[in-house]
Amino acid sequence: MLNYIWAFMLMIGIIYGAVNGNMKEVTDGALNSAKEAVTLCITMLGVMALWSGLMEIAQQSGLIAKMTKGLSPFISFMFPKLPKKHKSREYISTNVIANILGLGWACTPAGLKAMEELKNLEKERTGKNSLIASKEMCTFLILNISSLQLIPVNMIVYRGQYGSANAAGIIAPAIIATLFSTMVAVVFCKIMERSRMV
Repeated sequence: MLNYIWAFMLMIGIIYGAVNGNMKEVTDGALNSAKEAVTLCITMLGVMALWSGLMEIAQQSGLIAKMTKGLSPFISFMFPKLPKKHKSREYISTNVIANILGLGWACTPAGLKAMEELKNLEKERTGKNSLIASKEMCTFLILNISSLQLIPVNMIVYRGQYGSANAAGIIAPAIIATLFSTMVAVVFCKIMERSRMV
């Protein structure tokens, strides 16, 4: 559906430019945007490679396992029915840690693996492959979206790429905003959990 919306918006813009005799500006805008997109992708690829590599080193060195133990009370609080030794706990912890560090790309593989393991867990519980997300999957998704960030690396890189005088100036507002969004997410998940119990 989103593809149709974008295609419609592009067509309207091109038609509007043609009707008003601004096709040169439309063409220039398209070419400049394409150039900027490629430049930004190359910059972000370097940042992604760096942080994904650091996350892999942290995992191989056992740092993630130690941090997972530290996060264990929070994971148990948010996912009370998740078995203690289940594989998804490590993936959820890795995802949360990467999000806290503001590494949006580095947390994606862990998030996908966590969802996969949560789906397998639901299959074990029910004995069938369901197309409906489990309670744990919904909770994880809400936490992932709200994601507390101490260092919003992605946004700092974007701001630096576009010439911000103080690219890191977003850190304090990002901490406040994401702390609030995470608190709201936790409260919402717990309210929903209680309403399901009733």
